[in-house]
Amino acid sequence: MFRRLSVYFQEMYPILPRFALGLIIFGEIHFIILLNAGIRSFHLGIQELIGGFTVFSFLLWLRIADDFKDYELDCRLFAHRPLPSGRVHKKDLAVFVTVLIAVTVLLNFVFMNNFGFFLFLYIYGTLMSLWFFSKKKIQKSLPLALVTHNPVQMIMNIYIISFTCRKYGLPLFTWVNFLAAWTLYFPALIWEISRKIRAPEDETEYVTYSSLFGYRKPVRFILLLTWVDIMTNFLLVWNLNRITVAALLLDVSWMTVKFLQFIKEPSQFAIVDKVERYTYIQESLMLLTIPVYLIWGRI
Repeated sequence: MFRRLSVYFQEMYPILPRFALGLIIFGEIHFIILLNAGIRSFHLGIQELIGGFTVFSFLLWLRIADDFKDYELDCRLFAHRPLPSGRVHKKDLAVFVTVLIAVTVLLNFVFMNNFGFFLFLYIYGTLMSLWFFSKKKIQKSLPLALVTHNPVQMIMNIYIISFTCRKYGLPLFTWVNFLAAWTLYFPALIWEISRKIRAPEDETEYVTYSSLFGYRKPVRFILLLTWVDIMTNFLLVWNLNRITVAALLLDVSWMTVKFLQFIKEPSQFAIVDKVERYTYIQESLMLLTIPVYLIWGRI
């Protein structure tokens, strides 16, 4: 079983990079809130590590749940993947995810200060894995699946925000927290839509937004979302580092050019590849704002 699971992780969810991503997501929201509140003395410990692990664990659970949900479709369209190819068994993933969830629940119950928000996150995730008890209706509608599933990213952000506010005695309902709840929601939404936009000649029976609406309308929509997203970043770092604002502006301008190029000639590249590069740069800049501000202050 362990050998089969290693195949799954290698191809579908690389453990170390994704654990690092969990720490980055947690740390970005956690420290951006604290810095905007004027707090520069941090009390770091096991809670922050468990928070990052929870983000990693939750996203891994969603990855496995998606593989179970889409198993029949994947057998037809993505037969090379570990689960539909038979290189990994359903029982392997079921046993692993049961242990993973049990460990995550225990760690949060014992060490974290926001167990109610944690439960809300996992209840929503469970409902997602069950198609909100409306599989036939949601599975047939790509927009409905997006509307019901994508908010989980914001709920995960709120889990992080609630921990930070309770640990440092900060108010939960503030303008900064509102922006922080959105700041990693939009990139997830943009990526989710962009990965299902293809040039006309690349379409298959796999349902995409471009097959439903044509490729131009979805690209224009995520272009608008990208600018709305970058505005939340501007507002969060404006009082911390103006150089970051300038760098973010360059990044979003580059992405805008790529969107327009794709609209003009969609066959020249996959739009999701450019979105991923833009997002990595964007989030790296947001993360770098934290040590720069702590070392040099506002610049």
